[in-house]
Amino acid sequence: MLSPATPTRSAAVGSLPPLASRRWRSPAPPFLPRAMCPPQPPPAWSTAASKPTKSTTAERLRLGRLAADGLSYSENFIVRCYEVGTNKTATIDAIANLLQEVACNHAQSVGLTRDGFSTTTTMRKLGLIWVTSRMHIEVNRYPAWGDVLEIETWGQQEDRIGTRRDWIVKDCSSGAIIGRATSKWVMMNQETRKLQRVSDEVREEFLTFCPRALRLAFPEEDSASLKKIPKLEDPGQYSRHGLVPRRTDLDMNQHVNHVTYIGWVLESLPQRIIDTHELQAITLDYRRECQHSDVVDSLTSLESEGMEIKGINGSSNGNPSQEDYCQFLHFLKLSGSGLEISRSRTRWRLVK
Repeated sequence: MLSPATPTRSAAVGSLPPLASRRWRSPAPPFLPRAMCPPQPPPAWSTAASKPTKSTTAERLRLGRLAADGLSYSENFIVRCYEVGTNKTATIDAIANLLQEVACNHAQSVGLTRDGFSTTTTMRKLGLIWVTSRMHIEVNRYPAWGDVLEIETWGQQEDRIGTRRDWIVKDCSSGAIIGRATSKWVMMNQETRKLQRVSDEVREEFLTFCPRALRLAFPEEDSASLKKIPKLEDPGQYSRHGLVPRRTDLDMNQHVNHVTYIGWVLESLPQRIIDTHELQAITLDYRRECQHSDVVDSLTSLESEGMEIKGINGSSNGNPSQEDYCQFLHFLKLSGSGLEISRSRTRWRLVK
């Protein structure tokens, strides 16, 4: 996401990420059976500056806790009725919003500001905010209405111009991993809307609370989270024009929240895919931020890698095959000017 003055720079949209100073959090309240999600013990801080502080009402009611070493955060969520779709399982938008929520709660749990999305002391002095530049989510199984999830998250250094945040999503009753996600974040000047490098001061403020050893939600060398997304040329095979942001799509950073882009991407997908498949993975590269006055066009095409929309009736042996999946490229642009907002890739599996 970029401002109009800098259309060639890669940027973002969004809300969550890193961290900055520690604060003790009590373990999760016993609202759930301990056998399902046993609370973690409070971290044993080693310095006088890290003494426990009085928790707020929200912190006492929240089903979240820091890990014993203070370098990751986990929180439990019950899937609500308004977070599920027609098949009574959570939508990808709902899952993305839960990732955003647990990341923000993590930042607050270590003492970051509550007047914005996880900004550090230095960032607030300089008028800087975090924005999303890339998001990758994979879902092995979608939770149903009433299921309880445990989501763990942690931040890490990415490079000189950004940071990263990863998530692991588990079924709280079985402990099985049902989803993973990773993201990249960059800093933007709130006034000029231009990107800025992450300074040593800001980096020092949050790296203290990140794992020392590299820890990745997607450790695979050939992970789809690492693959580049080619630009989809206009026109796409499928399109939806004239999408308008709602006022409720705007967030504290004064632009359309990054989760809204997921819905826009899916709007141009052919209905027969929605009816017969479910989303397995989505990757979004954010190139430009959107405001309330913008009008958006959504384009979609089947990715040209010898993959065709097959397997609608399932494979004969009942095992997943290449024909059980289809993959699409997506492109969001500003109506009229045609300026790129984001490019995305989705992978869909056949529902049997």
